[in-house]
Amino acid sequence: MFRKGVQAALSGAPEITIVAEAADGQEAVDLAVRHRPDLVLMDINMPVMNGVAATRWIKQRVPETRIVMLTVSDTDRDLFEAIKAGADGYLLKNLGPEELVAAVRAAAAGEAPISPLMAAKMLKEFREGRVGSVPAEAHPLTPRELEVLQLASQGLTYKEIAARLYVAESTVKNHMRHIMEKLHLRNRSEAIRFAFREGLVSEVDDRNR
Repeated sequence: MFRKGVQAALSGAPEITIVAEAADGQEAVDLAVRHRPDLVLMDINMPVMNGVAATRWIKQRVPETRIVMLTVSDTDRDLFEAIKAGADGYLLKNLGPEELVAAVRAAAAGEAPISPLMAAKMLKEFREGRVGSVPAEAHPLTPRELEVLQLASQGLTYKEIAARLYVAESTVKNHMRHIMEKLHLRNRSEAIRFAFREGLVSEVDDRNR
């Protein structure tokens, strides 16, 4: 039933084409390898092979395909396992149709959509569980680039970051491109994972949340 709702929501967006649907994790892997889509929406709880394992397999065989988890699971374990498996985003199924379409567009554009609740869990986990942080001189990022990275790690889109910083969206994208170049990373998702792992985004400004 939910899958039909997702299909209906995405079918209304002219630039989005649904190439296949899978009933289980193994079928999702097979279809992804066959069609090599730009983006896969992946549930966690599926028969035959769960979504985390399917994500890992797809990323190994079709690394250019972006994968966004779309699930009811809001547990820390599923969130971090999905990220470690290579997920490029993590959304909860309480999204409205317009929010879902916007998230798909964002993911296709290289962003890492994360439901606010899950972004908060990530920040809390790394803030409390982090052993140490990277000294300022140990990385080449400017204060503005760190600010952009911090906001991106909270799940904000480029447009939202631009509004928060009172700059153009293109400026934010340029900052993110420089971040990835300096850290030798391939995409925004890797930059966010690096930031959490190295403790670069441990200080969260809650005043505007």
